[in-house]
Amino acid sequence: MNKQLFTFLCLCLFMASTTFSQRKLGGAKRENTTIDRDGNIVQTDNSGEINVTLSGKTKYTDYKIFSHERDTTFIDTTLSIKKDYKFNYLRKDLFEFLEFHNQGQTLNNLGYSFNSIYRLPDIGFSAKQVSYLDVEDIKYYEVPTPTTEILYRTGLQQGQVLDALFTLNFSKRLNVSLSYKGLRSLGAYRRALVSNGNFRGAFHYRTKENQYQIRAHLTTQDFFHQENGGLTPGALQNFIDDAPDFTTRARLDVNLTDTESQFDSNRIFLEHSYKLVASKDTITNKDFSNLKIGHILTKENKSFEFIQTSLTPTFFGDASSSDPNNKQAQSTITNNELNLEFNSKYVLGKFKAKTNLTSYTYGYDTILNSNSNINKLKIEGNAISFGADWKAKIKNFQLNADASITPGTGRLSGNYIKGEAVYKKDSIFSLKGTLLLSSKSPNFNTLLHQSEYDDYNWQNETFSNVNTRDLGFSLQSKWLNTSLNFTNIDNYTYFNEASQPEQFTNQIVYLKVKANREFRLGKFALDNTFMYQNVSSGSSVFRVPEFITRNTFYYTDYWFKGKPMLVNMGFTFKYFTAYNANAYNPLLGEFRIQNDEEIGFPTFDVFFNAQVRRTRIYFKIDNATAGFTKKNYFTAPNYPYRDFTIRFGLVWNWFI
Repeated sequence: MNKQLFTFLCLCLFMASTTFSQRKLGGAKRENTTIDRDGNIVQTDNSGEINVTLSGKTKYTDYKIFSHERDTTFIDTTLSIKKDYKFNYLRKDLFEFLEFHNQGQTLNNLGYSFNSIYRLPDIGFSAKQVSYLDVEDIKYYEVPTPTTEILYRTGLQQGQVLDALFTLNFSKRLNVSLSYKGLRSLGAYRRALVSNGNFRGAFHYRTKENQYQIRAHLTTQDFFHQENGGLTPGALQNFIDDAPDFTTRARLDVNLTDTESQFDSNRIFLEHSYKLVASKDTITNKDFSNLKIGHILTKENKSFEFIQTSLTPTFFGDASSSDPNNKQAQSTITNNELNLEFNSKYVLGKFKAKTNLTSYTYGYDTILNSNSNINKLKIEGNAISFGADWKAKIKNFQLNADASITPGTGRLSGNYIKGEAVYKKDSIFSLKGTLLLSSKSPNFNTLLHQSEYDDYNWQNETFSNVNTRDLGFSLQSKWLNTSLNFTNIDNYTYFNEASQPEQFTNQIVYLKVKANREFRLGKFALDNTFMYQNVSSGSSVFRVPEFITRNTFYYTDYWFKGKPMLVNMGFTFKYFTAYNANAYNPLLGEFRIQNDEEIGFPTFDVFFNAQVRRTRIYFKIDNATAGFTKKNYFTAPNYPYRDFTIRFGLVWNWFI
């Protein structure tokens, strides 16, 4: 990853220097002056150097961001309370999650979302993938001038987070972007170091008449974590009693002193299409109908390794190591999609028929445990699936449907159906209903797992597909934002108290209701988010708190003469009711159920944020009341939540 970071920085410097040399504003008189079709003044001197003076027509809406689903947003340099919620390592609102004390570590769930499920099973080790960027997380850009964004945030004890983006358009039809997010944070407790890296490179291109379009990205991601196994019983009691000799948390003993985990991945994604037939509306001169043929390639490699200098049977049980050279669990999934898309008013939008050819392999190079009864090192095979997408717009209604089926008896057999209906009334409100039906194999690490420890070897060939049905409704308006999801799950797969994978024989019935409303009075505001959850069937294995609330009281105003700085300051209160939160198992990189400890506590965070031009500055005190409240705050059993912590960071945009 260091080589990739070096290459990324060199490319950024090269393109930035090239851009600066070609986009000088003003300067001496030049010869060969022309005006392009956008109104920009283009001058070429005798040496051939090009200088461009912008016409002043560039607007913030010209700096576009395209999602994987081709939804368009814009680079946003404003400051709001929603930006404060997302100012973290993951850059997303963590209302439904409970963070471990050090940023970049895993998260425990306070709630679950099933309205978006991947069609294929994954390698697993899900606790190690909370920072993982999937295909849907990669963004594409279109910018009139070279654009840079830098996020910086201080770490816990030693270290920091840096997330850098550089993107430019070589022409109006070709954009390239390079991004790297790096984290190194020591943590307050022993053996809690986190060192993560996410490199992304992406581009998209279209021909002049949009007949051929292509977009692609490359990602390389690595997550290195020291694993301490949580506090020992004696250290745990010292923490709860707030013993004065242990206010420096590094003095507390931990269960593991020489243990690490490493999760790595790389992915290639390529999507391109060619317009076979096109006709235009004679009135609007826009495409009346067209027929496209397309191809999508996704190849993804993942690996996980649990690393120990010496085995610790007192913590994980008996061990019978075969002294393997390679302990990694590895998976490779290659998917090729061929599709034919028809766009016409006769189908009210777009209709796409698709076929997917998928090959997969998961497993190990050798037997890790000499007492193991495992007789298969790998799970592998091929599958073919058939499906269709439909996107239509009827007045104020947007209808979307996506369906696929994978016949056969292999591990990839199953089906996926998702329907969505959205009604939008101008900017007043929008109402959305969704239905998702999914049947797919459990993650590979529940089917086959090896370890040098005797109790962590299994081969589950009889596990059935997990069947999920989710019905959801949401309302977005200027008065209230609310959502409701009702979920049923058959063959729910989990890790039991002994850290063994099991499938729940009954049905999980899960209800989640969430509402948000902000009240404003002058320069003051109160932002409230509430969530109610109920598990009417399956609560013995599916654990969530019944009630979660987050309430933020804040003040917003411009300071100083001429309004050069917008200030946003206040405090956030968050609380969730006590429940048997899942325990973390570092050997598996997964959470397991437990019945020994309930977790539920309030936190107060104080923040002072400011915006100066295109720079947003963030100053936060996490768990501000920790110094005088009970030491009952835990993320998972034996893993305390963070103490009183002061953080600083900023997000800075440049538009050259």
